[in-house]
Amino acid sequence: MCSIGVIRRLAFALAMAVIMAPAMSQNYPIRAIRFLVPQAAGGSTDTLSRLIGQKLGDGLRQQVVIDNRPGANGIIGTELASKALPDGYTLLAGGTGTMAINPSLYSKIPYDPVKHFAPVVNIAYSTSVLIVHPSVPAKTIGDLIALAKSKPGGVRYASAGSGSSPHLSAEMFRHLTGVDIVHVPYKGSTPGVTATITGETAMMFTGVASAIVHIEAGRLRALSVNGARRTPALPEVPIAKESGLPGFEVDFWIGIFVPAGAPRPVITELNGEVNRIINVPEIKERFLAIGADPAGGTPDEFAAIVRKDIERWARTVKASGMRVE
Repeated sequence: MCSIGVIRRLAFALAMAVIMAPAMSQNYPIRAIRFLVPQAAGGSTDTLSRLIGQKLGDGLRQQVVIDNRPGANGIIGTELASKALPDGYTLLAGGTGTMAINPSLYSKIPYDPVKHFAPVVNIAYSTSVLIVHPSVPAKTIGDLIALAKSKPGGVRYASAGSGSSPHLSAEMFRHLTGVDIVHVPYKGSTPGVTATITGETAMMFTGVASAIVHIEAGRLRALSVNGARRTPALPEVPIAKESGLPGFEVDFWIGIFVPAGAPRPVITELNGEVNRIINVPEIKERFLAIGADPAGGTPDEFAAIVRKDIERWARTVKASGMRVE
């Protein structure tokens, strides 16, 4: 049983925490903030994180340092963030893949997206795009399906790693169409896009931000964007159902998380600052230009989205039969 002295010390600590929380919020931040991005530089998550990080640093008057920790489908960087002090000085760029898909896809991961993290704010929804090397004789998804069926096992597709969002998108495509295509995993979206540019692979599903420059330069051809509607970033590119694959929609979110236990006033301050940033017209335009729709909202609203998508993707992964050890 606890002694009276222990109980008094616990009560004192609790009282001090209540007293210090507002003060911490008023003084926060007093040093640089690390923004962990568990993907390689150049991808959609990295691009959006850098846009937000720069403006967040300006608003908070402290440097926000982007720390890319790619590998293991985002698990390495996400685990690192889960073990950081919950003081608001370590942020995580968490996406649908790392926070909603990985828990069902892997038999065991070293973090729990609900228990180990507190959602701060949903930054944006990112549309994926199906890209092919210009030499691929396909101008629509229908063409690509016909090509793949004529060459079973002869079409190679890149992904950002086994179990990544691009991989799962391609697997959904494979199950819907019945094509036999070969998976080639890379350590991030950027190397996968590069492989498709060089012709090492024929196709890839990836975020618009990862590929738009290469599409505009003619180094890649976009067959479809895979959301519910066309994106202003690539207005001439049809959605999947317009290009020959009805019922295929894959949208992902990207948001900010902090380690569980971070002071609520700090979460509230970060949330307010990011909501302000994504509503700046210049930032909105830059988001839309890379195929991202600004989101925003409260921490509780974002938490509900995360929980809902964990359940939704668990059903999708189970139906696909995919599992990564």
